Amino acid sequence: MVEEVIRYLAPAKGEVIVDGTLGTGGHAEAILERIAPTGRLVGIDRDPEAIAEARVRLGSFDAAVGYHRENYRDIQSVLDGEGIEAVDGVLLDLGVSSLQFDDPSRGFSFRGEGPLDMRMGPDAERTAADIVNEDSEDELTSILYRYGEERWARRIAHFIYEARGRRPIRTTTELEHIVEDAVPAGARRGRKHPARKTFQALRIAVNHELDDLKEGITAAIGCLAPSGRIVVLSYHSLEDRVVKHTFGSLAKGSDYPPGHPLETGPVLFLLTRKPVTPGEEEIESNPRARSAKLRAARRVA
Repeated sequence: MVEEVIRYLAPAKGEVIVDGTLGTGGHAEAILERIAPTGRLVGIDRDPEAIAEARVRLGSFDAAVGYHRENYRDIQSVLDGEGIEAVDGVLLDLGVSSLQFDDPSRGFSFRGEGPLDMRMGPDAERTAADIVNEDSEDELTSILYRYGEERWARRIAHFIYEARGRRPIRTTTELEHIVEDAVPAGARRGRKHPARKTFQALRIAVNHELDDLKEGITAAIGCLAPSGRIVVLSYHSLEDRVVKHTFGSLAKGSDYPPGHPLETGPVLFLLTRKPVTPGEEEIESNPRARSAKLRAARRVA
């Protein structure tokens, strides 16, 4: 959704923009084409491999880019390090990048065999294998239900618990087979893979994605200059709810930061009353974009 991101982020010559989820630099490249040479892009990503790829892609803009292997929730400290007081725009493109998802050695997908890792960056303390082999059955049930909204969470957790009692679960294929066995035959019918929600839940748990989003989106808004824009792309309902609630609360003048009464009125003006979704042409060329939802807002105070 590069066109939609650019439309709502509206980067202009000389502006300072933060790409808090740099990835391999696709959105960053489009932004730099509009802000360079006098503007600056602050690129943040947890994944050193992604940053290395982005450096190559953005090489012609090198003087205008700052690269930071950090979590976007630490945006304030990154900007402090660059000596930047406020920015004109922030982009957060959530979820797993294609670089991560397509590499079996990262363990994000059930479509190729690899180690049960799922860490987006080396800052993550535990792997998916640690969780499935160490957490209690109740803890596993909670993770699958909360982060995957998995109807069969308790049954899948029990099957995992039983399987690891025989031998540790180490690979994506082993976990996929356990989940398939756990989900009743009738529920396995349909277009979506029965292990999809389990893998999503474990990935979110490993990387603390929802906690990072709650902290990071608030921190990002706090770094915006007046009239600065924030654009967030989410890929599942749990993420979108956080974005919708945060934007909606700040547009109404609710607590900002959370827990502190706001005396000056609304902080944000919503640029998207409803989420923007990709068109059929983009879905056809990039099926992974099907679930994307874009929300955008402008700082007013």
